Amino acid sequence: MRSVATAWMTALFLVLTFAIPGSGQAQSNPFAGGWVLTADGSTLGFQSVKNETKVEGSSFATFSGTISEAGDAEVRVALDSVDTKIDLRNVRMRFLFFETFKFPEAIITAHIDPALIADLPTKRRMTINMPYTLDLHGVKIARTADVSVTLISDDMVAVSSVAAIPVATSDFNLDAGITKLQEAAKVKIVPTGSITFDWLFQRVGASGAAPVTAPAVEPTTTALETTGNFDAEACKGRFEILSNAGNINFRSGSAKLDVAGSAILDNLYDIVSRCPEMKLEIGGHTDDAGSDATNQALSEKRARSVIDYLVAKGIPADRLTAHGYGEAVPLVANDSAENMSRNRRIEFKVTN
Repeated sequence: MRSVATAWMTALFLVLTFAIPGSGQAQSNPFAGGWVLTADGSTLGFQSVKNETKVEGSSFATFSGTISEAGDAEVRVALDSVDTKIDLRNVRMRFLFFETFKFPEAIITAHIDPALIADLPTKRRMTINMPYTLDLHGVKIARTADVSVTLISDDMVAVSSVAAIPVATSDFNLDAGITKLQEAAKVKIVPTGSITFDWLFQRVGASGAAPVTAPAVEPTTTALETTGNFDAEACKGRFEILSNAGNINFRSGSAKLDVAGSAILDNLYDIVSRCPEMKLEIGGHTDDAGSDATNQALSEKRARSVIDYLVAKGIPADRLTAHGYGEAVPLVANDSAENMSRNRRIEFKVTN
């Protein structure tokens, strides 16, 4: 539950900066052969602050990057690999903050000017200002950052943050995620975090280096994620988090599942299938537009539509119960279009 998670994003872009490495040997093109980010020995961390004074550090476990011979750098980070060292915190970060079911990765791109690192072979270590573009949570922002570049050998370079890099959640439309984290964890989170990184890039063709191809990450590769079935605590925690995610959506007056929510429905199915001993109440809720009777019936239909989806996917019907709450239990006041949308929701409750 780190707002600073956003900060990590910045680190990503830095990755590109590391790309600057190329010029280990006296050659006309410092990027000759291309470069590849080496996961072993590379780190990407972020720091967040909750309840005003408690600083927490986290990281990402899965990322990849390349630099082409033309100096075009790209780094991809699997947001599902967020690692807070606590399982349910990781899940909150995925579902409530990053919304990885909609935005599975962050992408940093940059074009590296060879002139920036022309003196690296002789100086061995330099600080440079690198322009980059970060694509995170559906938002692309161009910025610059200072990074330290150290030439370890002709075929290996280290790139690291000169100082912690501050990032505001509002820049990437992540303030709603902060609100969800605060509501779920009952804490106050500072909406600005910071990132740090230390990366190793290796020239392609060097011993142990992989060929340069389009960077790829595996969104299913997560940090500290349990394989197979979850235990009771992990199941209950996940259903609680899904209830707070607010991404199983309906149009006003409709019980038809929003196609845009299909990714989170797939995540829901995965969790329900990995909690085979759990029986669930699927609770439907509405905003306050319309009569009480209409909203009661609508909420029941919404709950039923989710059950129909899960049963069609193979979940036994006797594990699921639909319950309509109408407009009686709003999550927030129905005083704006945004809040009314949040109240048109589905919640999950373990009943055994």
